[in-house]
Amino acid sequence: MNNSQMNHSQMQDKEIMEDVLTSQKAVTGAYNNFANECATPNVRDEFMRILTEEHQIQADVFDAMKQRGWYPTPAAEQQKIQQAKQKYQNTNQQ
Repeated sequence: MNNSQMNHSQMQDKEIMEDVLTSQKAVTGAYNNFANECATPNVRDEFMRILTEEHQIQADVFDAMKQRGWYPTPAAEQQKIQQAKQKYQNTNQQ
């Protein structure tokens, strides 16, 4: 496989992974809504079990993309972290 074919293959893989991640986000959102609207505990528990599985799939896809450099996650600035902590600590104290 030459470099051009390899780059094309990687691009297709990236696009597939992006599509899978987008789909997983939609699926988890739907199952979350289903779980919120259940009238019986047994059905709610089953939706929650499925929701947990779907979140794990989403996390696995995200981690795979991040490892390949397809989903960069820059580190948060320490100042912004402190500001967020203060904001939410103040909210909880009120």
